Amino acid sequence: MKLRITVEGIAYDVDVEVLENGNTGARVTSLKPAAIPSTPSHSEQFASPASSNAADGKQVKSPIAGHVLSVVVKAGDKVEMNDTLLVLEAMKMESTVASPIAGTVKTVRIDAGDAVRMGDVLVEFE
Repeated sequence: MKLRITVEGIAYDVDVEVLENGNTGARVTSLKPAAIPSTPSHSEQFASPASSNAADGKQVKSPIAGHVLSVVVKAGDKVEMNDTLLVLEAMKMESTVASPIAGTVKTVRIDAGDAVRMGDVLVEFE
């Protein structure tokens, strides 16, 4: 099984072997830095069409249901493509939500501690 895990802001592609014969847990069989940005992000891999970013790139929607751990940007901030906007937590795993475009943040619709559903609008751009 292949997973992408982010540790202290660095993404890693991990091959995991699920243990058999009644053993619980898993064993990591390989670990390498993820190819960035050519490889789709966690959000891009698991976002459904309904939760993907708006076609015009002016809205960032939540790729998962969870809780907002931190918000990095505020209205008026200028960001580059792939800059971190916020961090979500779901099932004790953190997911970084990155900017799909370079631009100026118009509105941040969430605060740290908020619960969000998949597809909720999190950030809007001018």
